Amino acid sequence: MAIDQTKVGRVVAEQMEALEADYGDESEIGDVCTIVEVRGPHGSHVRVRGSNPSPHVMIGLLRLSEAMFVNGLRGRPPGEAEEES
Repeated sequence: MAIDQTKVGRVVAEQMEALEADYGDESEIGDVCTIVEVRGPHGSHVRVRGSNPSPHVMIGLLRLSEAMFVNGLRGRPPGEAEEES
């Protein structure tokens, strides 16, 4: 049985709609990274794939996205640095 691709397709389509709404026609997509959890009889595995396989690009995208996501959980706007104590 093939893996159902519906969820990945829906998330990517929603991301594209959000990007178009936020950035319009004068921007372009740079590097892309996808992270997917696969669950099955083997347990749970995480797979990562990027458009640029260079380690510095992939690690940079992952670390930046993690920081932006965590800041969003804390109620900070994207890109706003955490205050030092």
